[in-house]
Amino acid sequence: MYTTPDDRPIYRLLTGKDDRAFCERVSEALVQGWRLYGSPAMTFDANEGCVKVAQAVVWHEADVLKG
Repeated sequence: MYTTPDDRPIYRLLTGKDDRAFCERVSEALVQGWRLYGSPAMTFDANEGCVKVAQAVVWHEADVLKG
């Protein structure tokens, strides 16, 4: 099995408001050894009046196939 920071699963979906804090979370994951998996997704949250984003990341050692 692969060893990831904080014993996390090898796949993570980072989500949040489209702001600097979200970009810093993705950047931190990349520095820790995660790699981007697929394209980011964006949607407008009418209830909160903001754009929400999501980016999947996988642990760099994992052999993950895109389907």
